[in-house]
Amino acid sequence: MTKAVFPVDFLWGAATAAYQVEGAWAEDGKGESIWDRFAHTPGNILNGDSGDVASDHFHRWQEDISLMKSIGLKGYRLSLSWPRILPNGRGAVNQKGLDFYSRLIDSLLEAGITPMVTLFHWDLPQALQDEGGFAARSTGEAFVEYADVATRFLGDRVKHWITHNEPSVFAYVGHSIGHHAPGLKDPYCALRVAHHLLLSHGWSVPVIRANSPAAKVGIAVNVNYNQPASPSSYDYKVWQHRFGMWSRWFLDPLYGRQYPPDLVEFAIKTHQLPAAGLDFVHAGDFEAIETPTDFLGVNYYTRQLSRDHSVPAEQNLPPTVFQAPKNDHDWQEMEDWEAYPDGLFNVLTWLNFEYQPASMYVTENGASWSDGPDESGRLKDTRRISFLQRHFEAAHRAIQLGVPLKGYLVWSLMDNLEWGHGFSQRFGLIWVDFKNGQRILKDSALWYKDVIAGNAIPILPSDT
Repeated sequence: MTKAVFPVDFLWGAATAAYQVEGAWAEDGKGESIWDRFAHTPGNILNGDSGDVASDHFHRWQEDISLMKSIGLKGYRLSLSWPRILPNGRGAVNQKGLDFYSRLIDSLLEAGITPMVTLFHWDLPQALQDEGGFAARSTGEAFVEYADVATRFLGDRVKHWITHNEPSVFAYVGHSIGHHAPGLKDPYCALRVAHHLLLSHGWSVPVIRANSPAAKVGIAVNVNYNQPASPSSYDYKVWQHRFGMWSRWFLDPLYGRQYPPDLVEFAIKTHQLPAAGLDFVHAGDFEAIETPTDFLGVNYYTRQLSRDHSVPAEQNLPPTVFQAPKNDHDWQEMEDWEAYPDGLFNVLTWLNFEYQPASMYVTENGASWSDGPDESGRLKDTRRISFLQRHFEAAHRAIQLGVPLKGYLVWSLMDNLEWGHGFSQRFGLIWVDFKNGQRILKDSALWYKDVIAGNAIPILPSDT
């Protein structure tokens, strides 16, 4: 069978986030996070679920590393819990929290697994939120203190650091839409948060490099593929603003272009910004934000179409772009997400052409289907295998066109708490019984093991 071979030293791995897997929410000196507060507030999480126990990774991490090793993972993207290290967000350090991550990282390295560590994956210490959260510039300063503490203690062993995960989701879904912690619905606050996230990223990069000189430093952004539903000017405008606010608003400043003028104008018109515009930007901010990084992390999941539904049908062009039929192969269970691998190819090539990052990693990509084990205990998640196969093919095509893609971290290592969806969504390569913690390798994990071992994927016939 013909195979598509990936570059030598390509980093095949899987990813998780602290709040989604660790549990032990109030153990060993950990402080409260905004997700602890949000989840403990009735009505915020489906079925009243929470990350209090989650996948119990805090207590079962040794078993989990053994499973990672059995799959043959070369890399593991994890996040640190900020309040587990600095319970109040700044000041007193919780040594027990640092020691937990130190043991985890040492064991990963012993197993031959490269740790890629994210500093902030949304679990802000509640003590800082009480002071205004990332809407306050002082929280950006606190993040730099946290980055300094973490990298001084772990930077001798961790050589891949990610400052923030998906700043757009944290800013918008948490502060404008209100579906994520801290549950606010204030568009102007969301843009202040976005700015201070980017600023704290830029401020922290030199600190990380000073503490871990041999490390590579980056940031992980989510860029789903978005396109106008038709060639009409109405749909194009919707696409320009929607895709722009979720992507260019964050990427342009990171790569030296400041905030896009067309989007600033749009934000003022839609009352997301005051008439004065970017009143939260201080002198020198953009110079800090554009501090060069070593890689860009790309989180990709689905395709979205932009359609101006406010325009009467007779004034607009009919849609010319159509999504796949609503079957259980081409659509995930997660929020009706379309499985669209060509979108990953388009995103990777666009990012490479538009911003020329030094290198890239797919830091998240995966699919949610709730297949469970059969009578024999086997879990045949064939749809996930097909999903990964097709997306790996798209990544390989991008590499062939010159995209400097260095690795692929599947979301996720194990079933976990999927934020506001609770335990209803299962993205894992490993099935988790949330009642007793039992783990089972899904067929997708065994298939992935073969991919990693051969550093290649089979080229399937075009009719499959």
